[in-house]
Amino acid sequence: MSAPYTTIIGLEVHVQLATRSKLFCGCSTQFGAEPNTQTCPVCIGLPGSLPVMNRQAYDLALRTAVALNCEIPEFTKWDRKQYFYPDLPKGYQISQFDLPMSVSGFLEIHDSEGRFEPKRIRITRAHLEEDAGKSIHDEATGKADSEIDLNRTGTPLLEIVSEPDMRSSAEARAYLSELKLLLTYLGVSDCNMQEGSLRVDANINLHLDVEEEKIATPIVEIKNMNSFRAVERALEYEAERQFREWQKTGRKIGESPKQTRGWDDAAGITRGQRSKEDSSDYRYFPDPDLVPVTTTAEMVEDVRSSLGELPASLRARLISEHGLSIYDSDVLVNQGREVVDYYLKVADQCGDAKSACNWVTQEILRVLKEAGIAIGQLSIAAEQLAELIKAIAAGILPRTRSKDAFELMLAEKVNFAAAIEQLGIQQVDESSLKALCQALLDANPRIVADVQAGKQQAVGALIGQAKQRNSNVDPGRVRQLCLELIASKDPTN
Repeated sequence: MSAPYTTIIGLEVHVQLATRSKLFCGCSTQFGAEPNTQTCPVCIGLPGSLPVMNRQAYDLALRTAVALNCEIPEFTKWDRKQYFYPDLPKGYQISQFDLPMSVSGFLEIHDSEGRFEPKRIRITRAHLEEDAGKSIHDEATGKADSEIDLNRTGTPLLEIVSEPDMRSSAEARAYLSELKLLLTYLGVSDCNMQEGSLRVDANINLHLDVEEEKIATPIVEIKNMNSFRAVERALEYEAERQFREWQKTGRKIGESPKQTRGWDDAAGITRGQRSKEDSSDYRYFPDPDLVPVTTTAEMVEDVRSSLGELPASLRARLISEHGLSIYDSDVLVNQGREVVDYYLKVADQCGDAKSACNWVTQEILRVLKEAGIAIGQLSIAAEQLAELIKAIAAGILPRTRSKDAFELMLAEKVNFAAAIEQLGIQQVDESSLKALCQALLDANPRIVADVQAGKQQAVGALIGQAKQRNSNVDPGRVRQLCLELIASKDPTN
């Protein structure tokens, strides 16, 4: 039974950009340093200090905005967003308010499991801002107090704000997965959620049709989600909680303020934190210490031409040119560009795109996971895997011995030719194989009679005998030949 409401979801994603220094000063952004060792007068806001924009941070943000199909205004400025947090030493955050660096983009999402139709999620804006510090509370330190680490203060963030275009937790997860994949391909962030490089705030409310009246519940912003699975669970819980709350109170949007709730992953519930501020509460005004930034159309086109093939177009090419399924193309593209390039080399050289996909997605990815290595560290070159696949198709390498050859190539770091030589694998010509099958039939009249009586599974015993006489035979071909030879016999003789 479908839910009696429509879930309305918009996401705010904060991405830490991959710069070595902060947005407005030269302090390091390296993760894991001792608390409060990566600060200076600029990032902690001491009187008389002046910020200077990190050009690389702007360039990475521009690269992302162009890849997200955003419009890039020629003029953007910096604003001070005033609010008090214990881990915000300046009492304001340098951000962008009414003139952000990019607006009106979109990201296409899909689901290989078919839970929803492919759709376009609109991007409201993507703008640059500096991060705040980090509050460390007693549950993390084991002490009965809270501590502040300002190392993160001033780290460059790109905030990507979607329109409320998602209608389920599955769509939200697909959006986040596609966005993370795009950011990884662009090389603008490592997107490590455990280290805070990618953080998600979800806005959710419900639309209901009640007695021909359209009702919207108050919007809730959910924070403290440290995985995409947590985002899914939080949205599913919050939708149900809001519906129960509406049934009790009947409150509609505008009848209570927007609320911020935190996700308690262990308990599987959201907990109320505070009423959400409006823009007017932050008292934005232009930062007097930073000059505006101009971006020309030529700069945008230069960025666009440098992007290379992005995940969506790469996935489409694998489907259209190589005949892969949506699922297989997803698996390859989600592993990263290096894995896709490895697959393309194998497919082009062996001439069998599907077999190449099976070997890469099953055996190669298994090896990478078990060994904890990247594709560039793999001892089997794409050319050698292609040789193995071609040998199977040509009948040179029995399919049952292919895994032996693969494992030897991997363990001994030898090429395909050396592997089959060490294994003593030799091609069995058709006439020799046919003679072997005939000899087995002559020696096993009972099996022949069983097969002629309709018990085709009896031929399995002959396959085992054939392997004992010659380990290089192809079991499938032995079975086929034996059945053909039995069928050609006159059962009355």
